[in-house]
Amino acid sequence: MRAMRFAILTIAMLALVLVTASAQPIISAKSGVIADLEGKVFLDNQALESSVTHFPDMKENSVLRTEDGRAEVLLPPGYVLRIGENASFKMLTNRLIDTRVEMLTGSGIVEVDENSKDTNVVVALKAGAATLTKTGVYRFDSEPARIKVFNGTASVLLGEKTILVPTGHMLSLTGDAPMVEKFDTGDTDALDHWARRRAEAMAVANVSAAKYVNDNYGKLNHSSWGFNPYFGLYTYIPMYGTMCNPYYDYCYYSPGVVYNRFYAPAATYNNNLGQGRSFNPGYSTMGGTSTGVSNTVAAAPSMSSSPAMSSASTASSAAASSSAGHGSAASGGGHGK
Repeated sequence: MRAMRFAILTIAMLALVLVTASAQPIISAKSGVIADLEGKVFLDNQALESSVTHFPDMKENSVLRTEDGRAEVLLPPGYVLRIGENASFKMLTNRLIDTRVEMLTGSGIVEVDENSKDTNVVVALKAGAATLTKTGVYRFDSEPARIKVFNGTASVLLGEKTILVPTGHMLSLTGDAPMVEKFDTGDTDALDHWARRRAEAMAVANVSAAKYVNDNYGKLNHSSWGFNPYFGLYTYIPMYGTMCNPYYDYCYYSPGVVYNRFYAPAATYNNNLGQGRSFNPGYSTMGGTSTGVSNTVAAAPSMSSSPAMSSASTASSAAASSSAGHGSAASGGGHGK
């Protein structure tokens, strides 16, 4: 019996060491981590397999291609590219301060949750090159070639001419004269629905991941990507403040905001009538910055006390179900505001 207890204790201690080691930050200075894939996905014609322990990354000039599958790729912190079935894109440059990709076939959606003067993200499509200058959601279709702005502003360079594409408009790149016109943002398909479910899962995973950073590191020096092992996915963690996507209407919190808004003991003060009142000061919404460093952090398990977790309990299942089935609009088929 004593030998068995000793063996169990030894295994438990080894497990604790492994968990602690896995929680250490891992610095990455490149865009192109393939954070999620389902179905048939190929990197430079090599088949990839889904894993929660290994995330391949794209080198410059690498091509990611799907057949009957989808993939999610991390760009600079706050920028995510998701491609649909029978799609492909090329990583032209993968520096966080200057990331450039080219859509080759199919369709892709870029979610932008943080825009920074220190970050430049360009998506090339046919003869156009779109710089994404505001938070929002952007879609790139290769056939017919067009750029849709669900929310935000795309600055598209065509030859020597720059065309601004605002919210609710699309730029057609077919024909002799590129044209900007309105489109129905509610007219969505399976790729749009899947991208929304992934965005929801990432936003919910942010709370416990940011809490872990607050408890173990105090704060971040840069906005970061953090891996949350309890959700089995990467999430975005702003350096400070709160970042909300205006289309999806999901928010990401910095470590300090998460602690003060969801975990800090309520403070008590006396109002003018001398009556005690409980309040949590929280933080005001601020803009974050990204300076070219991406951290990978594990998250703390204490999620049950978070109002964000309880108010979005269905999103935890979305983290698991986001890769189940193609074309389902069960979680987020409509459009955001």
